[in-house]
Amino acid sequence: MSTGRTGALLPALLLAATGLHAESHGSEPLSAIDWLSKSVATPAAMPLPPSIAIEPPVASGITRDPITVMPLDGPSLDAIGLLPVATTGLPRDLWGTTASAELARRIRAERVDALPTIQGLLYTLLLAELAPPVDSDLRGELFLARIDKLLDLGALDPALALLEQVETPQAEPFRRWFDIALLTGQEDRACEVMRKTPSVAPTFPARVFCLARGGDWNAAALSLRTGETLGYIDADTAALLERFLDPELFEGEPDLPMPARPSPLVLRLMEAIGQPLPTTTLPVAFAQADLRSNAGWKTRLEAGERLARTGAIEPNRLLGLYTERKAAASGGVWERVKAIQALDAALAAGKPDAVARSLPAAWQQMTMVELEVPFAALYGVQLSSLDLPGAAGALAFRIGLLSEAYETVARARTTADPEERFLIGLATGQSAGTTPTDQMGAAVHAAFAARGALPPDLAALLAEKRLGEALLLTIDRITEGARGDLRSITDGLRLLREVGLESAARRTALELVLLERRG
Repeated sequence: MSTGRTGALLPALLLAATGLHAESHGSEPLSAIDWLSKSVATPAAMPLPPSIAIEPPVASGITRDPITVMPLDGPSLDAIGLLPVATTGLPRDLWGTTASAELARRIRAERVDALPTIQGLLYTLLLAELAPPVDSDLRGELFLARIDKLLDLGALDPALALLEQVETPQAEPFRRWFDIALLTGQEDRACEVMRKTPSVAPTFPARVFCLARGGDWNAAALSLRTGETLGYIDADTAALLERFLDPELFEGEPDLPMPARPSPLVLRLMEAIGQPLPTTTLPVAFAQADLRSNAGWKTRLEAGERLARTGAIEPNRLLGLYTERKAAASGGVWERVKAIQALDAALAAGKPDAVARSLPAAWQQMTMVELEVPFAALYGVQLSSLDLPGAAGALAFRIGLLSEAYETVARARTTADPEERFLIGLATGQSAGTTPTDQMGAAVHAAFAARGALPPDLAALLAEKRLGEALLLTIDRITEGARGDLRSITDGLRLLREVGLESAARRTALELVLLERRG
């Protein structure tokens, strides 16, 4: 730390400590995501100097529960959503009689590496504007679980849109909002909200960061020393903040060691001191930081692929990355860039022969990174309309079945091939009389051949008006079933059909048969 910034401030250390006690750390957060930066926390009591004696209590045996502070009135956070009922087609009372804690537990437990349609159904449940659970309170336990799962998926934009509907800043929602801001380059805005809303209780590292971002270097340095003195900033974080505040003092010094589990705040601080962290081994939400314009093209490509795989960005954004410029090298992501650009050029030129030649390579490249459905969203309808010959035509047909126009593509296909007839039957809901070609196909076929009985647990949930819980359980079963439990596949697809989600059932069935997702 340079003496010019701190020398005149050290005598004020104890005064500052008194004023900053509300920014200390406290109870563990409710979030299931362990990389949240804990940028705000429940205020803890300021430690008293050891010279002040505390008389023993006059009574014993009293339980002191934590005090929760919240408005006496106001809307439930659990009612916040982005997708109205008219858009989702889901009943407004979807959550029914299921307790908030159970819904939150199930949502946090859902896997992010699900089949694309199942992943899309999860997104719908996370973003839907629904009536709160019957036991919902102002803490918004279900709301926070929905936000955390969006962060798990790397879907920061919709998570931010939900959080910005919280009318009065609260610590737990703000913690998540602050981390999203750090990952998307909006930290100055988050710091401004923090300065204007002391009730969100920023931690010392977050306060140091925001004071420095606002140009108040003296206050930032004082806050750092205060936090160290009070034990609220550990040695590793202090060393990082010191380099952030005054990098000139550390010229020629060895780099800091790479943190084992960096938070979004640490990620930005490491970047600021010239030691940017690779995000490929970090949770997928960190990939959003690599989409910023200051990142290199290869970094943005790899981040875009990770985020497209979880449905966090639209296929067109991925296409924009693939076609940004000419490939700079060979191997890895560059082969996908070349293959996509070759196919894109052939389609733009209207040359079916060139499309037929370039399609297999492009498909193979997208299969390698499990991006077949984003690829189908981009090209499926156009490829199916070209009437390509032979193997290229058969491949184009299958790609078309993975697009939103799956039923139109299926009805336009005339074939005597038993496998294609089975696929057409699934896509059109008319699989009777068709023959599956493997065990997965048989499990899928059983769900469409007749409306068989649901398993007792799913049937009981529907009878008890716990549809949302039933759908979450179905998402989990189909995801696990894709890895081998074929009975779960049949049960899950039957449930989707039973509750009117026919399109989701058909698309999921097609993905189970056409995609290799066996673990």
